Amino acid sequence: MGVSALYHLTRLGWNEVVLFEKSELTAGSTWHAAGLCTHFAHSPTIMEMRAHSVRLYRGQLAEETGVEVGFHPSGALRITGSRDRLDEFAHVQGLGRFTGREFHIIGPDEVRELHPLARVNGLAGAIYEPDDGHVDPSQATQAMAAGARRGGATIHRHCAVESIERMGGDAGWRVTTAKGSVRAEHVVNAAGTWCREVGAMMGVDLPVVPMLHQYIVTSRIGAVAALERELPIIRDPEESWYVRQERDGLIVGPYEKDAKAWSVDGVPAGFGMELLEPDLVRIEPIVECAMRRVPALAEGGVRSVVNGPITFTPDANPLIGPAFGLPNSWLLTGSSMGVMEGGGAGRFLAEWIVAGEPPMDAQVVDPRRFGSWADRDYRVAKATECFARQFAIHYPGEERPAGRPVRISPLYRPLLEAGAVMGSVNGWERPNYFARNESEREPELSFRRCNWFGAVAEECRRVRDSVGVAELTALAKFEVSGPDAIQWLSSLGANRAPETEGRLGLMHVLTPSGGMAAEFTVTRLDGGRFYLTGSAVAVRHDLDLLRSRSDGLEVLVEDVTAERGVLAVMGPAAPTLLGRLTCTNLDAGSFPWLTARQMEVAGVMVHALRVSYAGEPGFELHVPMPRMGELYAAVVEEGACHDLVHFGAFALNAMRLEKGYRAFGLDLGTERTPIEAGLGHLVKTSGRTFVGRDRMLERESGRPWRMALLELEDHGVDAFGMHTVLHGEEAVGLVTSGAFGHRVRRSLALAWFREGAPDPADELRVGLPGHEVRAQVLRDAPYDAANARLRGIVT
Repeated sequence: MGVSALYHLTRLGWNEVVLFEKSELTAGSTWHAAGLCTHFAHSPTIMEMRAHSVRLYRGQLAEETGVEVGFHPSGALRITGSRDRLDEFAHVQGLGRFTGREFHIIGPDEVRELHPLARVNGLAGAIYEPDDGHVDPSQATQAMAAGARRGGATIHRHCAVESIERMGGDAGWRVTTAKGSVRAEHVVNAAGTWCREVGAMMGVDLPVVPMLHQYIVTSRIGAVAALERELPIIRDPEESWYVRQERDGLIVGPYEKDAKAWSVDGVPAGFGMELLEPDLVRIEPIVECAMRRVPALAEGGVRSVVNGPITFTPDANPLIGPAFGLPNSWLLTGSSMGVMEGGGAGRFLAEWIVAGEPPMDAQVVDPRRFGSWADRDYRVAKATECFARQFAIHYPGEERPAGRPVRISPLYRPLLEAGAVMGSVNGWERPNYFARNESEREPELSFRRCNWFGAVAEECRRVRDSVGVAELTALAKFEVSGPDAIQWLSSLGANRAPETEGRLGLMHVLTPSGGMAAEFTVTRLDGGRFYLTGSAVAVRHDLDLLRSRSDGLEVLVEDVTAERGVLAVMGPAAPTLLGRLTCTNLDAGSFPWLTARQMEVAGVMVHALRVSYAGEPGFELHVPMPRMGELYAAVVEEGACHDLVHFGAFALNAMRLEKGYRAFGLDLGTERTPIEAGLGHLVKTSGRTFVGRDRMLERESGRPWRMALLELEDHGVDAFGMHTVLHGEEAVGLVTSGAFGHRVRRSLALAWFREGAPDPADELRVGLPGHEVRAQVLRDAPYDAANARLRGIVT
């Protein structure tokens, strides 16, 4: 991956770049990788990284450098006997249709035609990826190295880095090696297996764990040698193995359920291009499964066994992007799929470094998605889980349990007692929904409506009719102060900062190209201070952003996320309920929508915001964490007189879609502008300058991207994200989020329509698992479009 970044930086015109390698370029996991390449992914960003790698390996590298990379365009199969797995395949196929990647859902007979050595008994079908294949990892690395050197880069082999120091001011970094030192403006940690050791030199603790992966290379197999064409790679996700052809034999690679971490507390200093002793007992049951599916495997002897480390992060996605809190410090590591992602990952980071912003949405790979809470125990537990579930189905709403709970508020136990079924965001435990009976306590995962559907419906209904309470502690929370705070906030984002104490508003901070880098609710406090809340998944990202944008000003930005709990009380009875616990007048005239007050509730001083993501009258109560339990108990006790209901993230998601509210990180991100997102009312450009302003306005010329709220024909299957929107046979849009709106009894989704797409009002269909459904654009939010309820006018 490091050589890929070097190569792509030179292609972008940077020639003063140097790579230090402690051993050989392919040391670590590269040299012993099986070299599989796929396009299969659940994220457009990951899918594009993998696609770019294939483009490089198929021809670009060889044409440019004259160095062959040994790419085999064999195609690939993922087989299954599971109907749920076919739903997942259809979902990925739909995403591929929008992004221009070719996937085919096929039946058992077609599997037999494509892979004549495989038995097809018990199969329900497969997904066929005709553009997949495998590459020689060492040859690919050397080809990129040759291209990088041609572009002016320097590579020092057998030159271990001994220290990395941040120099004062804008002087950059000093990198000291066994052969001398250099001063660099930017430093990139692409150390793979040794990334934690290099991270420690930089001052970052990386949540990466080496996991041992074994595969067997067979000797010659007559049935393979007799083939007239190369077999496609075949994977069985249920049995957790892959098989690919290797000359006249086969390779079988299992992912065992009892995965084994290695050298968690430090990779041996001398380790480089060694392997560990085979441990065939661990993988024997999975290999036997593979032999039953591909009997020819049993005919070959064992030519060699590879047992070596590959790196895993807690979510199995790589770390690509800035290192938290360290200017011009970058990470390109932690990939468990380093060969298939490496070519694209190197380009992704190179473009980010050069442009100052990522080329695509980076949330799934940004290293700052993890915080200090991802400690040793957590990362080992999650990496082990990810390895074991390498081929697991990615269900919507799935929450994987390993390593949890890691961050809890004082309400964790009381909410569990109230029936909370927990999810996790940024390490925090938060309720997804509240089970009403034993049958709902264990989530039943599916691509269709699940056993929590009724519970969520009741939560939404009672929030509409009476009042609900939810914990929103995971929100990012920042305090801003200092002599220049007002000046800074006035030019931070696309919207103006509130000019009156006690007012609040929504602001989008833009990238240089006009995309949305962050979203904040900004409350003006007394004395020129401000309180900002943002996306729960982006605390470290947002803190880096705010501090970088305040450079040179007397502004203090403090992260108070862990110090403040948040209790949301929403619904028409919310003012009455809280009114019984406070002396503050809560009627809409005295405490109107989009204002904030310091007030005492049940003897606890809170910062109350009259704002509601649920679209009902209500308040967010921001409270010192130690007082959370006291406040919650008082609200629940008084709520018994008002038909209080607990509600979770699933209900809140459904209710915000009924209002057409966009969610940052799902619907909004760096690729699109707020105007394209339909948030032009939050953009104030007159008499103002801010980062991204001019590029945002330039992008309005022509036929830019547009976001729309859709109503889907109800077939008992709801959208959740990454579904293709079709106009005729053309893929014109992509759903970013969806749910059933229980208050309006409609299936809803938000979708982006690509640049130049036809009028999205006509003859639309959305590809959901199992079938396509008709869709229509809603010109207004289907629930309280005039915001009367938010203003306290409830009929």
